[in-house]
Amino acid sequence: MGTGMIGSSLTGINAAQLGLQTTEHNIANASTPGFSRQRTVQASNPGVQSGAGFIGQGTHVATIERMYSRFLSDQVNRSQASASELASYSAQIAQIDNMLADTSTGLSPALQGFFKGVQQVAANPTDLPSRQAMISSAQALSGRYQALGVQLAQMYDGVDAEVAASVTAINSYAEQIASLNERIGVAAASTGQPPNDLLDTRDRLVLDLNKLVKATTTVSSDGNLNVFIGSGQQLVVGSQFTALTTTPSASDRSRLVVALKTAIGVQEMPERLINGGSLGGLLAFRRESLDKVSNELGRNAASLALTFNAQSALGQDLLGQSQLSSSPSSFTPAFFSLPAPTVFANATNPAGSPTLTAAFVDPPPYSGNFYTDLGSSDYRLSGDAAGVTLTRLSDNKVWAGADLAAINAALVTDPQGFTLTASLGDLTGSSYLIQPTRNAALNISVNPAVVADARLIAAGGPVRTSVGKGNSGAAVISAGSVGPGYPGAVPLATGPITLRFQDGKLLDFPAGAQVSINGGVPAAVPVAGLDYRSGDSITLVDPAVVSTPPAGFSFTISGLPNNGDTFVISRNTGGTADSRNALALGQLQVQNTMSGKTATYQDAYAQLVSQTGSKTRQIQVSGEAQQALLEQAQASRDSLSAVNLDEEAANLIRYQQAYQASAKALQIGANLFETILQLGS
Repeated sequence: MGTGMIGSSLTGINAAQLGLQTTEHNIANASTPGFSRQRTVQASNPGVQSGAGFIGQGTHVATIERMYSRFLSDQVNRSQASASELASYSAQIAQIDNMLADTSTGLSPALQGFFKGVQQVAANPTDLPSRQAMISSAQALSGRYQALGVQLAQMYDGVDAEVAASVTAINSYAEQIASLNERIGVAAASTGQPPNDLLDTRDRLVLDLNKLVKATTTVSSDGNLNVFIGSGQQLVVGSQFTALTTTPSASDRSRLVVALKTAIGVQEMPERLINGGSLGGLLAFRRESLDKVSNELGRNAASLALTFNAQSALGQDLLGQSQLSSSPSSFTPAFFSLPAPTVFANATNPAGSPTLTAAFVDPPPYSGNFYTDLGSSDYRLSGDAAGVTLTRLSDNKVWAGADLAAINAALVTDPQGFTLTASLGDLTGSSYLIQPTRNAALNISVNPAVVADARLIAAGGPVRTSVGKGNSGAAVISAGSVGPGYPGAVPLATGPITLRFQDGKLLDFPAGAQVSINGGVPAAVPVAGLDYRSGDSITLVDPAVVSTPPAGFSFTISGLPNNGDTFVISRNTGGTADSRNALALGQLQVQNTMSGKTATYQDAYAQLVSQTGSKTRQIQVSGEAQQALLEQAQASRDSLSAVNLDEEAANLIRYQQAYQASAKALQIGANLFETILQLGS
């Protein structure tokens, strides 16, 4: 009996000692991130059969169990991936929101200052200081566009740097998880017991990995944790891991993307497949917001430059130069300089594939000014055996045709603000990324020729009108306005055009002249002359220039003329005080010059600021909600796995008492055994 009591007491002492050690381990790691509370799981030893029944042989610790739930852990990982993604997105987009909405760095004050300068020139076109002030305000405006463009370009660089850093960290975590898989496998195989602390370390690494990218896990039959990212790409399988890397995108060599290092080389991962974590947030921000803001700001800059240049080209400078000059090449029509749209050839294009270029479409006239059809999307052109396809990437709208000419023809009926040209060669198998406006804000500038000579600002109208000196009637002719194609509509190289009123008709139009009455369809002037109606808007058009409404040289004759009265159309020689074109330039500020005649420059910019602010607020609210969900998930996990010091203190007392009781039983057993020995001596 003594020996049985001694053996049972020893097992109790051992069990209590393991309980005390486990409790002390919990207390020591109460503040260790990722640590899961552990507990001893006891079981009774098999009893020994006797005539009186089975006699117990004490206890043993079957295992030391960590308090862990895979379901709760996965819930925390998912919440962490989403919270980190939104936090990363929010931090980035807040910078854009602050930049665009700031009254000192935003675009609106510079736009207002520029058009104030235009109005000063319109008020006093012969005043050189006013012209210099207009150039200065134009430089301030282009400088503001450039400054915003530079900040956006720096954000692209910052995203690239953070993507590269995230990929490096992901590789480090993947390598550590793979190493732990191997160590855990060896430890479990050698002892038959779970290495709890190694398992906690591995789970902590998975949680840290989810801060960078959403990772899903599976546990294999041998206990290895397999980790997958994206749409199922293997990151860790057993003790092996697949390294990530960064590489320039095949479609846009200026853009850094994530790729897998495989046995066959570097494989670019589709960006939309990488979600969750700070890496997913960075890529989503770049794709959804940074690209859109860059394109929208560029669209604003390009629309301003194109429409302002188009109207400027219709004017006459202080030197008397215009499109009607004897040497038109000496005329400087472009007030702003603007680069052509950017085109990237895909790195996988076949050798010898054609070079593709894009050009902006000349802005169509509208309500006395101009507008553009430019959007804020990028486009992809691809060729195959069936022909050529142009895809608008923002909504995947497609234009298809047998060749590039068919695509350009489709863009006439559904204009996007640009046309495409390819060098000789076969487009089959080739792909190109077209960015019409991405870099426009970064590269807009004032024409250096205009900066060097303020007299080149085309403030005046190139054509003027007058009534004949001998007129006896009361009819008057308006000053008139010019539109695209006016040099061909009013051929003034050989002298003025003198229209004559006779018997209700206007006569003596140039040979072959075509006119549009009140914006109607152009038609040849009847041989008998044009019917005169007071107040009609008459537009002389160039048949070679097609526009809607018809454009050329427009004027109005009002009142009652007498037979023989004449109306003269001539070059505006010496018209230095004329400001008709400057007035038209100033009107661009309030005209719907963008979005297909639906928004002004400032309207479009205000929409950009509003959309960015709304998106920023949306991401912030979503981030706050996701953070609350993460905290709830962590609380649920901690209720099971976290160390409660009060509970552990109670366990210390419990195991101490168990140890003391077993030790007392051992003492009694030893005394009894000693007594038996004494009886036998």
